Amino acid sequence: MQSRTSLKSWQTLVTHAKEMKQKHMSDLFSENPARFEQFSIKLKPFMLDYSKNLIGKETMSNLIDLANECELEAWRDKMFAGERINRTEERAVLHVALRNQGNQSFELDGEDLNQEVQQTLMKMKAFSEKVRQGHWKGYSGKRITDVVNIGVGGSNLGPQMVTEALKQYSDNSINVHYVSNVDGTQIANVLRPLNPEKVLFIVSSKTFTTTETMTNAKTAMKWLVSSSFDQSAIGKHFVAVSSNKENATAFGIKEENIFDMWDWVGGRFSLWSAIGLPIALDLGFEPFIELLQGAYDIDQHFCEAPLEQNAPVILALLSLWNCTFLGAQSQAILPYDQSLHMLSAYLQQAEMESNGKSVNWHGEAIDYPTVPSIWGELGINGQHAFYQYLHQSNNVVPADFIGSIESVTPVKGHHQTLMANFFAQTQALMQGVDEKQVRDDLKAKGRTPDYINKVAPHKVHKGNRPTNTILMERISPRSLGSLIALYEHKIFTQGILLEICSFDQWGVELGKGLANNIEAELNDNKVNSHHDSSTKGLMAYYLRSKKHLNND
Repeated sequence: MQSRTSLKSWQTLVTHAKEMKQKHMSDLFSENPARFEQFSIKLKPFMLDYSKNLIGKETMSNLIDLANECELEAWRDKMFAGERINRTEERAVLHVALRNQGNQSFELDGEDLNQEVQQTLMKMKAFSEKVRQGHWKGYSGKRITDVVNIGVGGSNLGPQMVTEALKQYSDNSINVHYVSNVDGTQIANVLRPLNPEKVLFIVSSKTFTTTETMTNAKTAMKWLVSSSFDQSAIGKHFVAVSSNKENATAFGIKEENIFDMWDWVGGRFSLWSAIGLPIALDLGFEPFIELLQGAYDIDQHFCEAPLEQNAPVILALLSLWNCTFLGAQSQAILPYDQSLHMLSAYLQQAEMESNGKSVNWHGEAIDYPTVPSIWGELGINGQHAFYQYLHQSNNVVPADFIGSIESVTPVKGHHQTLMANFFAQTQALMQGVDEKQVRDDLKAKGRTPDYINKVAPHKVHKGNRPTNTILMERISPRSLGSLIALYEHKIFTQGILLEICSFDQWGVELGKGLANNIEAELNDNKVNSHHDSSTKGLMAYYLRSKKHLNND
């Protein structure tokens, strides 16, 4: 099979990258006063400035050539048409059908998906309104005041990130909590202050077999039953989001309280589905629809905008350029808005679980770097933690800076200070400061020659560090939906360019399978001989130490 590296456009980019590595962004800005206008995209929910990348007209032209040679637009159309582009699992990839706010038809195997989606949305609406209005009662007849969402991965990160980001839009009639970690400390801390008579649990698991989720769900069930002294109370306090109705009903959840999940929706792209039920319960159903509308806006842009002006495509091409051709190994996500404090973690899963692969569509080993590791933190916090590394390390880390023009919680003077830092950091990362500038500055401040000679090399910033800037008007359900969809389509585009299966996650399965076997051994207090010496030694030490501590 032909590797991506054999494409004419790919080979052109390899040569071009060697040329661009000799350039500095400061010089590119000096040479082209119109650079910002040339390398930015203005959309209703946000503007994207990508001028602070080591690119020129030729770079972007070559990258667009690569997108065309990879038949990106044809693959995009296949996804929206419901073709089974998740080839290793033979599944369609149709999370876009979940937020279809127009007249587009989505069919799979002759079935109208729009009808299924609308039925689930209407069920979510009726349920969320019933709970929020106090008509859903617990086993003692009291209204629900708290919702605990039990899930892991996309079933947790998506809705939690959204409810945290949109906290200012909540009327606080329902308190929403999240449990994902199988470490008992988390669920114990969540349940401790709650009244079991007033708690509703949402168990989100497509298969209803996920070990972490089911362990937490069983603990929650025991906690409830120990209070109610009635097994039937489960039916009034538990609902499920799952495709496995048999397992959910066996758990004690009534069939009418099971919300559908489909195999054409991947977990990390599922917050638009009934996985987003905590969002509707927290904010109300109308804000949830606004979230879907924002995603739909970007779906339309992704399908209709030419590649040269297509924001998700540009982000994906730049990621490929910075990582695969220029050699960056990680990328930082840096929100300058407290509302987005979970965004870095959310995008970390979305991109790394999707495209952290080492074989291509045909199962052949890839001989080029793929996606970077994703990490990040809120901007100001990061400035006093790891920005030293961003500015002066030998490792160049491209970064996405995400900010808003208006704060959802305006406090006089705060937002201007925040945004001053926002703009300053991208400028500093791009421009840097050379030794002559450092020496001139120190001399102007009256420093001695000995001091200048000692300190000057330490104050040099090479600059030339690539950043994208996404500037939103204001965090709202609709703008947040657009931001999330922007990155979803970036991830899809990356996968096509890299010839990677973006919608499976086999790398998650190996450790989970081993853990199941090891757990059985730990429960039996017996270590099997087939493990390597390190694992055997650690397990044996754990069991001996646990026995010793229990005896104490």
